[in-house]
This record gives sequence, structure tokens and C-alpha cells, in this order.
Amino acid sequence: MPRKRVLVIAAHPDDELLGCGGTVALHTQAGDEVTSVIVCEGESLRYGEDGVGQADHIQQAAGVLGVKEARTLKFPDQKLDTFTLTDIITPLEQAVQDVRPHIIYTQYGGDINRDHELLFKAMLVASRPTEDFIEAVYAFDTASSTEWAYPRTFIPDVWVDITLTLQAKLDAMACYESEVREHPHPRSLDALANRSAAWGNQCCMEHAEVFMTVRRTLRNGQTPV
Repeated sequence: MPRKRVLVIAAHPDDELLGCGGTVALHTQAGDEVTSVIVCEGESLRYGEDGVGQADHIQQAAGVLGVKEARTLKFPDQKLDTFTLTDIITPLEQAVQDVRPHIIYTQYGGDINRDHELLFKAMLVASRPTEDFIEAVYAFDTASSTEWAYPRTFIPDVWVDITLTLQAKLDAMACYESEVREHPHPRSLDALANRSAAWGNQCCMEHAEVFMTVRRTLRNGQTPV
């Protein structure tokens, strides 16, 4: 039996790595069961209907990190605002019911990207505290989106040491050939390593990923650790 069931909900292919790839690798190495849900297909707007093979890249990256299952909902890229919020909530609710996660990681709602904003709003409904198996929900920082928003309101309260899994994160990101950029772009591999070093150094770590706590629920006499 896995120690924990973890659900990662991301708007686009590669967001799941930019925000929490190193943390996911820590979970899988610890024996936790991780499922990822990628909401948008992430390529038609920029690369045409034939795309660039993002569906394959998603599975390759998931394999590098040891993710049990990577689901794709295939909403059109950058068009979540053409759907009702209920249209987005419904498949997310189904994923929550299927996985019954103890922990959810998802996109921060204050990003520059409209899809991220709407996904976060939908996720809040899909993960509402009526589902008592959910112990914690965290929002992650997404390179080239979170820091480009204004006002800049992402203020982390959780630092996860990913020094031992940074390379796995970078190797998984490299699977997304169309999304990796040349340095010094924030989505270059060097910049991602620099970013994790900058976050980590804030708390005397070599490399870290950071999160904002959306909700953490301690039930049945649990105490904070």
C-alpha cells in the first residue's frame, strides 16, 4: 500500500514539472502514489492542430518522475475562459473521487496566465473540505508565469528540499522539447536550477521548491508536525 496518495493538477504540459517536479520525485521515491492531471492540451494554439507530441512528452516526463498515472483532459490551450467553470470542475471532481488524494498540488491562482487562474478556481471547488480524505492542498509557483504577474502575490509558506531530486526534475523537464528555452529564460534548465537554489537558500537549503498552503486539515486528533 502506498503511504500517501498524491494528486497534481496542472493547466498545461510542463506546469506540473515547473511547480513541483522535484517534490513529486520525493513522493514517488518514498513510496507514495502520484497521479497527475493535465487540463489543457497545451500545443494547438502555438503549434497547430498536428501539435508537437505533447501527449507523448507528458508520459515520458511522468515516467522519469515515477508518476503512476498521467491523465490529460484535453481542453483547448488558452481557452478555459470559453467554458463555464462547471465544465472544468466536473472532470476535476471525478479525478478527486477516483484518486482520493491525501495531498493535492496545483497551480497558483494569481499567475499571469488566465488558464492557471481559472483552473485554481475550479480546483477550490473540486477539493472542498467536504472530502475528508484530503489532508492538504498546496499551490505551486510556475516559472515564467507566477513571477510575471502583477501584483506579485505569491508568498510561500512551505519549502521542500529537492536537492536530491533536482536532477530528476530537470531530466523530466527536458522531455518537453518544445517548452525548454535557452538561458536566461526562466524555463531554461539552468534557470530552473538557479531558481530552486534561490528558493532553497532562503531556508539554508541547496535547492527547494516552494508552496502556498491553500488548506491543511488535521483530523481525528492529529497534531501538527
